[in-house]
Amino acid sequence: MHFSLLLFACALCGSTLALNNGLMRTPPMGWLAWERFRCDIDCQNDPKNCISENLFMDMADRLSEDGWRELGYVYVNIDDCWSSMERDENGRLQPDPKRFPGGIRKLARYMHDRGLKLGIYGDMGTHTCGGYPGTTLDKIEIDAQTIADWEVDMFKFDGCYSNATEQEQGMEVLGELGSCFRSLFDCKCILALAGYPLMSKALNATGRPIGYSCSWPAYRGGLPPKVNYTQLGEICNLWRNYDDIQDSWDSVLNIIDWFFDNQDALQPAAGPGRWNDPDMLIIGDFGLSLDQSRSQMALWSIMAAPLFMSNDLRTISSGARSILQNKIAIGINQDAMGMPGRRILKEKSGIEVFWRPLSNNASALVFFSRRTDMPYRYTSSLRQLNFTTGSYKIIDVFTGKMASLKDSTDFVVSVNPTGVVMWYVSAPARTNLNHLRRGQEAHRVAEENFIPYVFL
Repeated sequence: MHFSLLLFACALCGSTLALNNGLMRTPPMGWLAWERFRCDIDCQNDPKNCISENLFMDMADRLSEDGWRELGYVYVNIDDCWSSMERDENGRLQPDPKRFPGGIRKLARYMHDRGLKLGIYGDMGTHTCGGYPGTTLDKIEIDAQTIADWEVDMFKFDGCYSNATEQEQGMEVLGELGSCFRSLFDCKCILALAGYPLMSKALNATGRPIGYSCSWPAYRGGLPPKVNYTQLGEICNLWRNYDDIQDSWDSVLNIIDWFFDNQDALQPAAGPGRWNDPDMLIIGDFGLSLDQSRSQMALWSIMAAPLFMSNDLRTISSGARSILQNKIAIGINQDAMGMPGRRILKEKSGIEVFWRPLSNNASALVFFSRRTDMPYRYTSSLRQLNFTTGSYKIIDVFTGKMASLKDSTDFVVSVNPTGVVMWYVSAPARTNLNHLRRGQEAHRVAEENFIPYVFL
């Protein structure tokens, strides 16, 4: 076993590690089963909601028939609990025969016939998080080829049941490989270094373009120095940085806080073909109000985050649908420049301001309220937010209202508790990129005792 690990590591050293698949130049969009449907495998008593080919076909029908596909929601992603508990006689993964009787290739073609793409889930440990067969080091090549043979378009590689000691000893892949060879048979180090990049290499070798989602950072604390995002961007198209989202506002807020509290480390890591993933959109489930749903949509768009809904598209409300299908918010999320935004202000009033630069000298602003009592009238000006001198066209993303606003003109926005006001700002001049410099966020107290010239 030690010798085979060494051979794998040697192959890693001698091969190109860059993912180089040309995929996901903007954040991927689609639907993902996990948060809403979890590991429900009881198809006898819950046939409409269990993890089965029927569920994924239903969601594909909704994406292709209800206007989602045209907006960019094209991935239909299977998460855990899809496989049989045993590999087949050739050592290959296989789907549960009762719940996926047609097989994964047939399901992939069902997606492709509707202009959609299929994603599937695996795990670099001995088992998946749900206890199904994992992809140990010796199975990486055969599992990558199996996925390609099934005509799958995206692969998520989780990290449950991988040895914690191995992860602690090794996940800074390229820079530390040499240290493994100081002790020639340090299999723990080699295994930890090899898993995620070797899968990237194996997916490339299949010749099929397959988007690659890594859970590596989430198992390493999500931050440098334990996570080297420069190297990660050469291996994965997107990566989970932090905890799984739950169907609650507390969970969404916790994720928002972690990402923006650590924006100096995370924001430079993302760009075309390589994205931070704060996890699924839970809009349309049970835990968020409509204001909170708009907040998640707005801030995921500011982060340039993947937009993977996890909800029931067969029964989604019109209010949730309108938020998820908001063309301006999606346009901001999908901006071709691919530069994530930042939090630029934290006010004592509980209002926070976020800014993202966009193509054509445009930008996006989000005014977010952490308050829980009542709507708050927030006063500022574009000049105070470091916009250059000029006149700007403002579009309110969620109301569609438009206005022209000079940089020097004071404005007021009324922000609902736990809600947002989001603007698309079309600018005649380039905005000040000082927002993207590292350093402390500005703190100031808004002046409230004057009459603004503009109310939006």
